[in-house]
Amino acid sequence: MSGRFSRSLELAKASWSVVRADKELMILPVLSVLALLVLVGSFALPLAALGAFNPEETGPEPGPGAWIVGFAFYVVAYFIGIFFNTALVGAAMIRMDGGNPTVGDGLRIAWARVGRIFGYACIAATVGVLLRMLEERVGWLGSLVVKLIGIGWALASFLVVPVLVTRDVGPVQAVKESAGLLRETWGENIIGGVGLSLAFALAYVALAVAFGAAVLLVAQTNVPALFALVVLVAVVAAVVLAALQATMQGIYSAALYRYATSHDA
Repeated sequence: MSGRFSRSLELAKASWSVVRADKELMILPVLSVLALLVLVGSFALPLAALGAFNPEETGPEPGPGAWIVGFAFYVVAYFIGIFFNTALVGAAMIRMDGGNPTVGDGLRIAWARVGRIFGYACIAATVGVLLRMLEERVGWLGSLVVKLIGIGWALASFLVVPVLVTRDVGPVQAVKESAGLLRETWGENIIGGVGLSLAFALAYVALAVAFGAAVLLVAQTNVPALFALVVLVAVVAAVVLAALQATMQGIYSAALYRYATSHDA
């Protein structure tokens, strides 16, 4: 197990070196979030205008139409996330090969695989919807089992995007290959994921403490403009942290895939 910890640390360092060399890649998670916001608006506004969020009109249980719209939303949302993650992983692979990638390079790699990405988005959305439906219909013990199944799916599919980037295979085969690689990388997968989550959780806590202290200091000045500046800085810092976390997680999956296939950390 100590070897897995050391390898996970080396992989995290390698991922951080890619981020330092290609800071512009942090734009990709931001673009993903912006696209998701546009998606939410495009679905929510028409549904609200049709009264879909009014229980008196829709009834206590959603009808087939609502489930169809919900599934379509899931597919498109997954597609957006996977598309930009593919762009990120593709650009990271160029850097790991000694190249100097750009955001455009990553987007071209993703666009060249748009059909496979959509296929995997359909698979991921189907799994997500089924797990959610099961969780809503079982007790607390069943809900715990469903959550464990969800964690297992997340681990098994962690390397799907790197597989899609580097291999000429379809989404189903990519899922199979990712699950197969889990046998060799489960420790680095879990340790890396948990380690990155804890590191960024501490960073968010530090940001919240700093923001609270700044608010207390600014409150004594009674200067609204200064308070607005503090809030703006905190929001920007939170966005940068979120973009950095998403970038690190995407690049870590690329580094982990490289290790799984070449055994070079």
